[in-house]
Amino acid sequence: METYAFIDGYFQKSELLPAIIQEDGSGEVLMLAYMNRESFQKTLETGYTWFYSRSRKELWNKGATSGHLQKVVSIYGDCDQDTLLVTVKQTGAACHTGSHSCFFNRIVGKGEQE
Repeated sequence: METYAFIDGYFQKSELLPAIIQEDGSGEVLMLAYMNRESFQKTLETGYTWFYSRSRKELWNKGATSGHLQKVVSIYGDCDQDTLLVTVKQTGAACHTGSHSCFFNRIVGKGEQE
């Protein structure tokens, strides 16, 4: 496995980075997941998204079992080097529910209309 020295700069504050996954073209936010050093490195090496599951405590390759793959187009780090924005070409649904995006539950505040 090739080592990317710059990765260490992103893990100064935490062992996990939030990764916002955005659809190339539409700009729609598809999901948020977490990356550790190893999943970040595997994402760079393979060109497909890899994440760290906080509940299962293991790496997972998005779409490996469902076929709903995320081909990486670009990755940007924020100004504080503690969050990633990953633009992808999404195949199928991003959400485990089958929805295209994980963000489909609108929360309505007092005085707002649904």
